[in-house]
Amino acid sequence: MTTDAIEFAKHILLQFGVILALGSACAVLSQKLRIPDVVVFLLVGTLIGPAVLGWIDIKADSALNQLLLIFGSCYLLFDGGASLRLGVIRQVWITITSLATVGVLITALITGWAASLLLGLSPLHGLLLASVIASTDPATLVPVFRQIRVRDRVSQTVMSESAFNDATGAILAFAVLGVAMGGGSFSLQASLFDLVHHALLGIVAGLFLGYLASMLIAHEKYGFLHEYSPVVSLMAVIAAYLGASGLHASGFMAVFVFGFVIGNKDSFGFTMDQGEQERLDEFVSTTALIMRMFIFFLLGSQVDFRLIYQYLPGGLGVVAVLMLLARPLTVFLSALPDRLAKWSFPELLFMCWTRETGVIPGALAGLMVGIGAPHAQLIASVTFIAILVTILIQATTTRWLAARLGLLEESAREALPG
Repeated sequence: MTTDAIEFAKHILLQFGVILALGSACAVLSQKLRIPDVVVFLLVGTLIGPAVLGWIDIKADSALNQLLLIFGSCYLLFDGGASLRLGVIRQVWITITSLATVGVLITALITGWAASLLLGLSPLHGLLLASVIASTDPATLVPVFRQIRVRDRVSQTVMSESAFNDATGAILAFAVLGVAMGGGSFSLQASLFDLVHHALLGIVAGLFLGYLASMLIAHEKYGFLHEYSPVVSLMAVIAAYLGASGLHASGFMAVFVFGFVIGNKDSFGFTMDQGEQERLDEFVSTTALIMRMFIFFLLGSQVDFRLIYQYLPGGLGVVAVLMLLARPLTVFLSALPDRLAKWSFPELLFMCWTRETGVIPGALAGLMVGIGAPHAQLIASVTFIAILVTILIQATTTRWLAARLGLLEESAREALPG
């Protein structure tokens, strides 16, 4: 091994140590302030990035950055899927499906109109920008609802939507990109086929691996890996993502469904020993915390303040339309007709406010820059503005709004001061 390679390894190891040390302190601080830890991670990440202190500098286009973001997002999706309950999903599946499909299109059309008006883009390029930021972010929403105990059917609807709408947003973004770069005309039929293909194969891959993993760790006869359930969870998360991606399906959807099956393995006839279950839960909780540290420190450290400043007025206007017009219309048009769920007005209002932008839109924006898409720098700038604004404002106010609307679980209400 060369001296340069050793020095590079030491440099990366030092940055990892900085993230873990500061992340632990930030987690404690977030508990004291009673705000989601991802908010503190993101803010501190901007301070220690190359634009300010320079303590960490992992390039957005590096293989290491992509590895951390992909695996981190996958593990948080697995954690989120495992927290869902089958009985709740049966009540709200129509709303989830509508929000994750038609809802993304509604959001993109309204936000695209705002982008063309406020940033001087053509309608096509405005739609391209909007399609990048139209999906919500499971890497943000899952940990937020892990820390803030909101009524089950509301939190699980929002988390499920965020897992499923990534595929819709990515398909829409690349369909519009193909037209914008002269690759042909937009085909609704082809896009719908791609969406169904990505979704179904992702769900099948997740169900298969979830059932297999549940059998290996919890089956009375074949569960010979029950003592190694944490290792099985890691292997299966990687296998679900790579397997689905290899089938040209949604890897993120596969991981989320895999987590859902593991979390509801009792419904499939698999029961773990109480001690082994607690050990697995503790491992997943700790690993998810570490993944949140890395994801949001990295996102914060990669904010390009020069680009943000250049497009700040128009970008803030677009994000305001996204938050205050596009999202409410999307929620009411998608959820209000659902007679099975029978949503109350406070529940709808809460879902209108809960649509953080994060890792997946950030990754899409990075891809746009990498392939030289039209107005790629502007798209990246507005995407980071959306990430900063939605996480800093919406994630921070989630607990307060849920309390005001009477949507906190009983234990969470008792923990509120006063």
